[in-house]
Amino acid sequence: MRLTPIVEDETYHIYNRGNQKQTLFRSERDYARMLFLILFFQSPETFRNIGRQVDFFVNNGFFDAEKEKVISDRFVELINFCLMPNHFHMTVRNVTDDGIPTYLHRIQNAYGRYFNTRYEKTGHVFQGTYKAKRISSDGQLQHLSAYIHKNPKEIKNVKSIEDYPWSSYPDHVQQNRWGNLIVPDIILGGYTSKEKYKNFVKTSTAKELDNNFT
Repeated sequence: MRLTPIVEDETYHIYNRGNQKQTLFRSERDYARMLFLILFFQSPETFRNIGRQVDFFVNNGFFDAEKEKVISDRFVELINFCLMPNHFHMTVRNVTDDGIPTYLHRIQNAYGRYFNTRYEKTGHVFQGTYKAKRISSDGQLQHLSAYIHKNPKEIKNVKSIEDYPWSSYPDHVQQNRWGNLIVPDIILGGYTSKEKYKNFVKTSTAKELDNNFT
């Protein structure tokens, strides 16, 4: 049961993992599917053929779905994210009263159906409902962003977190791939340059969760 109340115009660390710590993302297509969901499910807009979008991403490195309707009618703002093999992290601002609950319900239901169909499984894909922690200060937000963006260092074959495509770190320190579908300026506004933020992440020792999570 999620105990943290979700309040309008507040920002939260949202995270969850695979049921019984199972791997959630087994292939590039799995990662791309979840990436599309967290980017484009921020509004009530529906998308009929997500598989085609995934195909397009695998071939081109970006999605060609229309962004403007999502941006103009969204009930959350996605600040940063990281997809790991068996869990995910996001920082999300709750724009409307029920924005985050609606957003996560859409994402987890859609990915759960996809995962069970693709891998011929049944039952829960995620470990219950998502977890949420309210961000109470800018300092906490900054340290959380560093924690989230440094997560890929846990993956053995990841040489640089700047090159990890399933995180928003490249969008914060290089070119933003997703335009206004994410709002990195909420983080970067506290720094005089992207290089300053990169150095903050590099030197941060922020800890947000205990080691039992992953």
